[in-house]
Amino acid sequence: MSLEVRPVGESEFGEWLRALKTGFMRPPVVGDDEAAARLPNFDLSRTLGVFDRGRIVGTFRTFTQELSTVGGGSLVADAISQVTVSPTHRRRGVLRGAMTADLATAKERGDAVATLIAAEYPIYGRYGFGPAAWTTEWVVDLTRAGLDPRRTGRPECGGSVELSDGAEIRKTGPEVHRRLARVRAGVPNREARDWERGTGLGFQPEPWTEPFYAVYRSESGEVEGYAAYRSDDKWDDGKQPVNTASVRDLIACTPAAERALWQYLCSLDWVTSVRSGYRAPDDLLPLLLPDPRAARVLSHADMLWVRVLDVAKVLEGRTYAASGSLVLELRDAEGLAGGRYRLDASPEGAECSRTTGSADLALDIAELGTLSLGDESVARLVALGRVEELTSGAAARADVLLRSARRPWCPDIF
Repeated sequence: MSLEVRPVGESEFGEWLRALKTGFMRPPVVGDDEAAARLPNFDLSRTLGVFDRGRIVGTFRTFTQELSTVGGGSLVADAISQVTVSPTHRRRGVLRGAMTADLATAKERGDAVATLIAAEYPIYGRYGFGPAAWTTEWVVDLTRAGLDPRRTGRPECGGSVELSDGAEIRKTGPEVHRRLARVRAGVPNREARDWERGTGLGFQPEPWTEPFYAVYRSESGEVEGYAAYRSDDKWDDGKQPVNTASVRDLIACTPAAERALWQYLCSLDWVTSVRSGYRAPDDLLPLLLPDPRAARVLSHADMLWVRVLDVAKVLEGRTYAASGSLVLELRDAEGLAGGRYRLDASPEGAECSRTTGSADLALDIAELGTLSLGDESVARLVALGRVEELTSGAAARADVLLRSARRPWCPDIF
């Protein structure tokens, strides 16, 4: 079978959307209005179709992303999204053809990494991706959380929480989000169209229900966080409200804002449970409760996957809390970023370059992706057999250098 991988033209965009919906098991109907509404949000030069005898049997889209890294810097990423293979063409090299072409282009373009959100865990490791940030979702049973029944939702740490609307979030949210990225690794940037779509403007793939918006302001009046949430409308047989508030988005750039917004959400009248949405695994929420067991884990799973394309940019683009040196032997089956590299790091900065010196650790490029944002333990990967320790004590030294104080978090599915 001869497959052609190339960008789609404007006249082929509707067919590309139908193939996309087919791959995601959604009704394969695309009207002219939908295609016209969605087209401005796509860079067709980076919207790939895999063609079999003129028919699109695979979809693959990328865009430029800025990804926060440890210490508040950022990496230029090739963000991969909307990857599908038609059910008639599974296991025929459709994904490999698109992925190989795209990663080579991203490497040539100078991107530091490629990123994606994996629908299924086993797919992307063979292309050199590793899970670099995980996510957890809780549901809080407020009836057993031990909270004071007289709680008001007024912040205990000063400042105030006020109700707002989408227009205000589009104005103040971007700066809060940028400040979050300076203190938490794994946060992808949001463009203006992301803020518009996230607050109900423009094309919506699902019917839009307006959420409530709550904004936290510090004592000086500065916006330091916001929450968007919805509530259902349920009553029990005793005519008592048993509503669930579900968080769509909660961004806080200071601990005070994070505490205040969770305190507010856990004090809503008629609400007996709160669903947190996808949060960092070390979110403050469970330990804010007098009884943390009232926060039950609904899901805990991989979120952001990273594929290192430029080792030096990744390792030099972050900060280090300690000083030390490591030599890494990196295996890369795709031939994009393998080799032996020496990292010399300190709180003042880092240098990384190719070397012929003896290696301390040997690992696949996917494992470097897993380690890139400071979340995983090298010693743990050694125990799993995924990293080989060639110099005694190298894993412990690597953990001192590479691990971050707070776990990375990707708040967005893209």
